[in-house]
Amino acid sequence: MSAVGIGIIGVGVISDTYLENLSAFPDVDVLIVGDLLLDRAQAQAEKHGVPAFGSADDVLAHPGVDLVINLTIPAVHVEVSRRAIAAGKHVWTEKPLGLDREGAAELLREADAAGLRVGSAPDTLLGPAFQAARRAIEGGVIGRPLFAQTVFQTQGPDLWHPSPAFLFAQGAGPLLDMGPYYFSALVSLLGPVDRISAVGSKAREEREIHTGPNAGTTFPVEVPSTIQIVTAFEQGASAQSLLSFDSALERHGVVEIHGTEGTIVIADPNQFAGRIAYVKPLGVIRDGMSFEQEWIEIEHEDVAVGRGLGALDMVRAIAEGRPHVASGELGFHVLDILLSAQESAATGQAVVVESTVAPVPLLPEGFDPFAATL
Repeated sequence: MSAVGIGIIGVGVISDTYLENLSAFPDVDVLIVGDLLLDRAQAQAEKHGVPAFGSADDVLAHPGVDLVINLTIPAVHVEVSRRAIAAGKHVWTEKPLGLDREGAAELLREADAAGLRVGSAPDTLLGPAFQAARRAIEGGVIGRPLFAQTVFQTQGPDLWHPSPAFLFAQGAGPLLDMGPYYFSALVSLLGPVDRISAVGSKAREEREIHTGPNAGTTFPVEVPSTIQIVTAFEQGASAQSLLSFDSALERHGVVEIHGTEGTIVIADPNQFAGRIAYVKPLGVIRDGMSFEQEWIEIEHEDVAVGRGLGALDMVRAIAEGRPHVASGELGFHVLDILLSAQESAATGQAVVVESTVAPVPLLPEGFDPFAATL
């Protein structure tokens, strides 16, 4: 084999980081970029040295493309991914896999029937920080995991985004915008989810744009801008999660896993690198003893990686005949969890999560994205 040909559909802001990283991986070769706006596709091709540009149809028809990276808006993720499968291409899609269970499930069925693979962001699960944390937990550093806490709270993207309305519309909000990072991490660490309960709220029905040419105009808030979730996992663990665009206090990237023999804090699941540390139980506390606990740092290599790592793992996994880490099945289970949380918040009832997923694999030891292996 040689470097695998890649085509990218959708060249919005996030395409820059994909193109920068993929161009540094010897095992893949970006051959064409496509977009609804041909001048934008041309500009990205010229900026990143991609030899061809065009429409989505041009990407799907390119004979050298084996894997399509779908960076379109969430509302058309499933449509574009299904077209890629129909064209005989493997697919890596940005999160979420889709916006409804039926369409996402049909995508996976069509890929399976065609003998093709689907991968789904986030691929921060493949970052060295998260991989080191998983190995530490599976090595028993905190004993048996019991429960987890995750927090993402911010004042909201309307504070800085010039066109933030879509982030408060159906298919977004903090649940579907940020939830994939946190729940992909939790499922990878604690296994599939059995049931979920959630409470949602809105700080206000309209928000104001603060920056850019439309500053001062308002837009409607269509979905809960704060949601609190209690999750029960199939293997017995539980978690509580906060996702909010309504908080004056900026705090995010909080992931704590508490076990029978300690607690571990891991890196922000929206990042590829970060701190990992754990504490052990204090033991017996007697009068005059200190409650201060010693944090034990877990050293790990912070290889300079980013978006695109999941696509690289996919092409190597196909060549090696092994499962890839950020699979379409994981993406579907996480989507099912998030939609179940949305339904629970709307009805006030706990929701059983019907889907499940096989254990999420670790990356092979010594995985080096900058090595030529094909």
